[in-house]
Amino acid sequence: MTTIGFIGSGHIGSQLARLAVAQGHDVVLSNSRGPETLGDLVAELGDQARAGTVQGAAEAADIAVVTIPLRAIDSVPAEPLAGKVVIDTNNYYPQRDGHIAELDAETTTSAELLQARLPQSHVVKAFNHIYSSALTQEGQPAGTEDRRALVVAGDDEDAKRVVGELIDSFGFDVVDAGPLSEGWRIQRDTPGYGPRRTADELRADLAAAKRYRDM
Repeated sequence: MTTIGFIGSGHIGSQLARLAVAQGHDVVLSNSRGPETLGDLVAELGDQARAGTVQGAAEAADIAVVTIPLRAIDSVPAEPLAGKVVIDTNNYYPQRDGHIAELDAETTTSAELLQARLPQSHVVKAFNHIYSSALTQEGQPAGTEDRRALVVAGDDEDAKRVVGELIDSFGFDVVDAGPLSEGWRIQRDTPGYGPRRTADELRADLAAAKRYRDM
């Protein structure tokens, strides 16, 4: 099985770690406060989990999950993530992250910023439009009628396939939104951000999404 390294172990990260362990993966958890603060979560997850530094989680990862406030993007280490699939769950909240000129101008997306930070990695946008509690409550077996769907966006087709397989194993259908530049279609305040959607409904939401300047 795969080792998944978590850069950030908050609401989304901890839930994804629970799903990963349930599917037989090993996880390495990290946060900005240090591994000693993750003892309770590691104890809950069991022998397949351990805590480490951000650098250590990145080094150990076969797949990395970056799930931190966007303002902390410069803390993500590039070298140990070179050549690896990196899942970006982040969203841009100016009131939390401060204003980022390129995002305010809508000339780029949050995932493209991470890709620029990690030029040798294969960034895939995923898990940014689902409430953390729903991750462990709403997954269903493949083929279930009206199964909830989640979006992926990325510039590398193989990386999207890897992440899509992971999403499917976690209990959700997958909708491909296209390249990272299309990730804005599932950002906050768009139709698909938050509510439970089937694959067909989510495709319709993506098509209906509007830029902030057009809202």
